[in-house]
Amino acid sequence: MSSPFENASNFNIEGGTHIYARNYNHYGERPPKSSIEKLREHIAAGALHNSDERCDAPKCHPETRVAVQDEIVGWICDGDSDGDPKEIMWVTGPAGSGKTAIMGSVADTCQGKGILGATHFFSSFSGSANRRSKRFLVPTLAYQLVQHKAMTQVADQILSAIEHNPAVFDQKLEVQFDQLILEPLRACREGRGAWPKVIIIDGLDECEAVQYHDEAQRNAPRRSKEDDQIEILSMLKKAASDPDFPFRIVIASRSEHSIKHFFADVAKPLTRELFLDAKYNPDADMALFLESKFANIRRESHLASSWPRVDVRRTLIANASGQFIYVATVGRFMEVSGGNPDELLKQVLRLPGFKASTNALAPLDALYTHILKSSPDPPLKSMQRVIGIPDAAQVAGMSEAD
Repeated sequence: MSSPFENASNFNIEGGTHIYARNYNHYGERPPKSSIEKLREHIAAGALHNSDERCDAPKCHPETRVAVQDEIVGWICDGDSDGDPKEIMWVTGPAGSGKTAIMGSVADTCQGKGILGATHFFSSFSGSANRRSKRFLVPTLAYQLVQHKAMTQVADQILSAIEHNPAVFDQKLEVQFDQLILEPLRACREGRGAWPKVIIIDGLDECEAVQYHDEAQRNAPRRSKEDDQIEILSMLKKAASDPDFPFRIVIASRSEHSIKHFFADVAKPLTRELFLDAKYNPDADMALFLESKFANIRRESHLASSWPRVDVRRTLIANASGQFIYVATVGRFMEVSGGNPDELLKQVLRLPGFKASTNALAPLDALYTHILKSSPDPPLKSMQRVIGIPDAAQVAGMSEAD
């Protein structure tokens, strides 16, 4: 090796110790990822209640669904004072009853009150497979806790857990929940009074089996979507039973057999069920919604204040059979079609109504079929515009969606 002073002159070194230091510059290499970056890579960003992907998601129209929203928020805030306090609320009801709209509005209300911990909105209609898979649930919840301004100590614990076990995202749901949520909560005892109060999970029945969306899981033992849904519920039940878990849990889903059985049997001691039926007066809510839509149309089209007739409004509400999605689709159809409002409404009224079938969803199916057949746009594109779903290719199952 050549001397570090080769070709130097006119100086002396006496009694020194030569130390050779080497600097390694690996050009083009990125620095190691931080824990928050690793966490961010494993979340379903579109599943957050306020995500850009959900900017057109249904919300309760002002002054509608007030009673059910008040009941849910009241339980979140004051459920401890109930005679038999429960840790989980299951919000369920028939397809089209407005569960997702209610959950979105409740999440907004809770965020405004500073009591929202985290949300996850599953969606089988999302363009992103992340919103249909269980694999992103726990990281998505943990990410929101990290971001919460009242949980900085918990955030430090969550990020530390990722630093110690970067492979946690590939482990079982229960392990993920223990390491990323429960253990960080147990490590923090101070400031709990300022912590949020609730975690909201919507559309659990829309969670699909993980191997459908993960090439690495294609050769794994086959699982049904019910298997993954029950795994999620079992994890949440365990959390709700833990004294160190401070959140109430609101879960919204259709009353699928496996989910219904879980809440009626395994989780019965912990669960309060809220069924969206006529008790919450959906007809009055739908009348308010339609009047708001019709008022906008009257202003834009210079129609008389009496338009449409009272009997027409009653027919539309009767055709809905309690399914809010029917009146929402009628309103959207009239908004985006661009034709004469009176003629568009007559088209809707000429379709088979609630008296033509024993199937409550028959008028909705007839409405969808009419939209597909009458639009000059390609059928799936027109349906996407009217219904507002990201993946119009899934419109065939739309009559079952909220």
